[in-house]
Amino acid sequence: MPATEPVSRDLASPSRHPYRGFLLRAGLGIAIVGLLLWWYDPRPIFALLLRERPTYFIATVAVYVLGQVMSAFRWQLMAGLVHVRGPFSEFLAYYFAGMFTNLFIPGLVGGDALRSLYLGRRHNRLGEAVASVIADRGLGVIALFWFAAAVALFANHSIISPAVTVPTILLGAAAFLLYALGPIVARMIHRAPRGVRRAAGLLVPYLNRPMATLPAIVLSLILQASLVVGQWLLALGLGLDISLAVFMLCVPIANAFASLPVTLNGLGMREAAYLVLFSMAGVGREDAIALGLLWFAATMLGGLTGAIAFVSTQLPKSATAASAPAARL
Repeated sequence: MPATEPVSRDLASPSRHPYRGFLLRAGLGIAIVGLLLWWYDPRPIFALLLRERPTYFIATVAVYVLGQVMSAFRWQLMAGLVHVRGPFSEFLAYYFAGMFTNLFIPGLVGGDALRSLYLGRRHNRLGEAVASVIADRGLGVIALFWFAAAVALFANHSIISPAVTVPTILLGAAAFLLYALGPIVARMIHRAPRGVRRAAGLLVPYLNRPMATLPAIVLSLILQASLVVGQWLLALGLGLDISLAVFMLCVPIANAFASLPVTLNGLGMREAAYLVLFSMAGVGREDAIALGLLWFAATMLGGLTGAIAFVSTQLPKSATAASAPAARL
């Protein structure tokens, strides 16, 4: 029996109650936002939202979508390291289909499973496809921690409390240590029990060659910078006088909180993090909440662009299914 068959069954089996999870996440996010609006006067927040200039909002959506295109290219690089190669248009279509799916399936698992399944079936290498998606996601998180730690260490200037910056720096250091010790972790996996070795062994090619993943790390850092610029554009559209340096400091830390698969696309988590972090930087509370809501709207609209790929991209047939008619003949 192929080693990747259990992975195939897991990915091919949809969640029994995907929309229950979706409704729970959406409800929790709306509840957090509702609590913030109840605690603070919502009228100035709504007035701020209406002040956003459409050109700046559209520019933010464009920056976000271009960042996702960059992420698709990063995934193509990661897949190439395990010898799964194809045209960029293929990776772009699969990535955007997964991005659209992430809007409606709990956490990031739904979209990641979908693009793993698309790529794995297309090349008949499901294990390597799953590994490429996990490595792509993991390197993105590592780059986020590095970016946040770097700005907390070198660009803080006592703006953000040490209660926030010190854990951020420690997380960045831990992420760097994990990245640097990849070959040692790979050897530990080879000595692990069979079940662990079978699951984690897919990542060994990446752990053994950390230097080969540096281009993906660089792309991830550029992506984090683009997310900062996108949210700075929203502030310009509102007419707020907030420096780009403040966004460089606050946004990556807030993104770390918003990336937790607790609410729909980080709704509520991001606004709460913005409220705390931007308030430390002297930004008004209503301004911080409005920025969070506008960014949520921009990412949702950007994610909906993946509907085109989701509808137009056909799920490739598995090699087993394709060979079944020939076997019967």
